Amino acid sequence: MTREEREKLDAYLKSIVSSLPECPGSYQYYDEEGTIIYVGKAKKLKSRVSSYFVKTQQSAKTQVLVSKIRHITYTVVKTEQDALLLENQLIKKYKPRYNVLLKDDKTYPSIVITKEYLPRIFSIRNRNMRGATYFGPYSHVQTMYALLDVCRSIYHPRPCMTVMTEEGVRSGKYDVCLNYHIHKCEAPCCGRQNHDDYLASIEACREILKGNTRHVAVKLRERMMQLAEEMRFEEAAAIKHKLEIIENFAERSEVVSNVNYDIDVFHIESDEKQAYINFLHVVNGAITQSFTFEFKKRLDETDAELLALGIVEMRDRFGSNSKEIILPFNVDLPEGYALQTIPQMGGKKTLLELSRLNVRQHRIDRINQAEKLNPEQRQTRLMKEIQEQLGLPHLPLRIELFDNSNLQGEDAVAGCVVFDRLKPNKKEYRTYHIKTVEGPDDYASMREVAERRYSRLKEEGATLPSLIIADGGIGQMSALREVVEERLGLHIPIAGLAKDARHRTREMLFGDPPVRVAVKPDSQLFHLLTQMQDEVHRFAITFHRNIRSKRQRASELDGIRGLGEKTKALLLKRFGSVKRIKEATLEALQEAIGAARGRNIYEQLHTAEKSDG
Repeated sequence: MTREEREKLDAYLKSIVSSLPECPGSYQYYDEEGTIIYVGKAKKLKSRVSSYFVKTQQSAKTQVLVSKIRHITYTVVKTEQDALLLENQLIKKYKPRYNVLLKDDKTYPSIVITKEYLPRIFSIRNRNMRGATYFGPYSHVQTMYALLDVCRSIYHPRPCMTVMTEEGVRSGKYDVCLNYHIHKCEAPCCGRQNHDDYLASIEACREILKGNTRHVAVKLRERMMQLAEEMRFEEAAAIKHKLEIIENFAERSEVVSNVNYDIDVFHIESDEKQAYINFLHVVNGAITQSFTFEFKKRLDETDAELLALGIVEMRDRFGSNSKEIILPFNVDLPEGYALQTIPQMGGKKTLLELSRLNVRQHRIDRINQAEKLNPEQRQTRLMKEIQEQLGLPHLPLRIELFDNSNLQGEDAVAGCVVFDRLKPNKKEYRTYHIKTVEGPDDYASMREVAERRYSRLKEEGATLPSLIIADGGIGQMSALREVVEERLGLHIPIAGLAKDARHRTREMLFGDPPVRVAVKPDSQLFHLLTQMQDEVHRFAITFHRNIRSKRQRASELDGIRGLGEKTKALLLKRFGSVKRIKEATLEALQEAIGAARGRNIYEQLHTAEKSDG
């Protein structure tokens, strides 16, 4: 687009904005192909739409949206509530590119009550039956089946899928089937159950599915007492059995309070790309519906904006008219839409916490599912966590960890392990004999190893790490920083992993001066850092043990004249231990290292034995 074309377009859009009214409504943005790319709502249309064209208030994503706008339309409504509902309807209808995308829920089943002469009750995934009443969808399928079992156990709605007409029933078209004989149906199709009684049973099932189990239980109890007074004890016993079923179900249900709350509860968790919103519908103090749904973000929507959209969507979908909604914070909803409550204690606070637990678990489950399909996604997420926790300029694609090992200063060694994209790269592992340090001085050993490693990498122009982690606290970090930053002039972030008295990872340190980084002990990131620390410790201590073992084994052969280091190594490799070398025959030694050296070693070993004896 040329400069003249851009100026002409800007003038056209400003003329539309200047003519917008200051009243509630919905606005729609179109691209050059005439497609709606964004739908919004506003208390005052002119003020809201104008804000999109103030560059100082634009985020990067909003700038992209504004650059695509070629035309603007709007719809004026009477109230803010109407604007909210209209926005929701238009988003669902047009699915604009830059609006949040509500992920489809077709994978979740619902319960349907059909509209026919003898209604049926069953589960369904696609809501395409005319006139039917739907309950759900149910993200927890076991809850749906529990509700169906209660309805079937108490009221026996016909389980067959045959569409039955009033004329067919009255003409005797249908025959008694097996379901009647096994007590799964009362055979209303054959007149064995009165039609009005059957419809009353369906209405009772409808109340159960709505969550009104207490109301149903009261009706059953009244009927049972009436039958008992009339001396109809067998019928009263049958009602008692039904009452026990529904009371047992109510006990298993998530009852949150003895107070008869009729409210909706919402909670939200979000990240850069997704938002997850949990909805709990509470009737008579019991949760009758729990559903978590997802929004795919398109712009820089806030949690408050997404939650407001989710509230309207879920209440519309589930047909909820609760006068009170429980939220973690206030959101912008039309006046009079519903009472917003942010509880601080009591049963409502318990409900809000339960909703938070549900949405958090759903988010974790979805992340785990995605990472099983794409394992690299987990590595990227954890690298981003490390980057955010430490404020690193780049993802820590390469991490190096150091650990020292010695026994009272003897056989001092160090190990360096390398993780590329959080996976151990064992080809890059390195071991170091400490050469310049006498006695047990971990800080001096750390300085020596860092000097040797990073001066060499710097000279060779090799890949430097994105992050260095010391197996220790402030002292080790300072030793590394002294070499890496001050002596070599390298700018590599340095962190430390401190342990407690039981040698367990306690905390992560970062910065200069080092400060504690808040990493939750039960998080995946903390477990990963612990595994990395265990790996460098294992690597260093294994190397140290091998060195110490070789030295101890070789020392017993030090008194043998004419036995050099290479011959010692050859004999130990051939026979496996000093004991077996001593027990070897002359022929075996000569075969291993030659006739002359073999005889020399054999005689000295056995001369030493005789002198010892």
